[in-house]
Amino acid sequence: MKTLRLGISTCPNDTFIYEYLIQGLPHSSIQWQVTYADVQTLNEMVLANQLDVAKVSCGVLALVQDAYQVLAAGGAIGYGCGPLLLSSKKQEFSLTKNTLLPGKNTTAAQLFRFWMAQEHSSQELRVEYKNFDLIYRDLQQQAVHQGVVIHEHRFTWAQDGLYLLQDLGAYFELKTGAPIPLGCTVVSRRLSDALKSEVQSEIQKSLRLAQARSSVVTPYIKSLAKIESDEIIKKHIKMFVTDFSYDMGEKGKSALEILFLTLQK
Repeated sequence: MKTLRLGISTCPNDTFIYEYLIQGLPHSSIQWQVTYADVQTLNEMVLANQLDVAKVSCGVLALVQDAYQVLAAGGAIGYGCGPLLLSSKKQEFSLTKNTLLPGKNTTAAQLFRFWMAQEHSSQELRVEYKNFDLIYRDLQQQAVHQGVVIHEHRFTWAQDGLYLLQDLGAYFELKTGAPIPLGCTVVSRRLSDALKSEVQSEIQKSLRLAQARSSVVTPYIKSLAKIESDEIIKKHIKMFVTDFSYDMGEKGKSALEILFLTLQK
């Protein structure tokens, strides 16, 4: 058995995809040592070459392409699923206040920069980085004016009295015509081609098993999720687990290239 270091988030789309892989697929030659962390921490671990396989932000790919290869499977790419720029007090974006972002290398941060460059190009970028859960807490408590929200909180902002300033994913779609490349799975280039292929096959098998069962939400998924509602967990999985998660295909690869070009600007 080969032991590989895997890093994923606790978000329902990741645990939905990877549950059976982590439990151990029949006839697998891989044993998984799993790290659960927020996406920015996973980005930093990959930047430090500490994981063999990881689900990371597409926004970090340009910085790790020499050490890691993108797999076609296991990602979060789709339509209508992007991060939201929210305000705690009123429906107005402030150029004089900091915007909280869930990590420097997250796709959410890059999509915010893309929006700023298009809509407020002459303005100084005023940002602060925080864990995505803390951003939402600060918005709820009106401790900050504005921040970019991701993951499960995308479904709860209205009921929590927050205001939508910009759907950053919808903006990216409008301007580029591409699906939103939020996250993808990378594998260390140190692994053999045969092992990389086996990893991708295991991810696809794990996803197919999850899609075939009658219950979407399992005790494993619920135990790690940051929110208790089964209905919101189901919505989360439906939104972020798409056909691109099984195989991103040419359209997914093109979306990554478009995002990479926005990083150059």
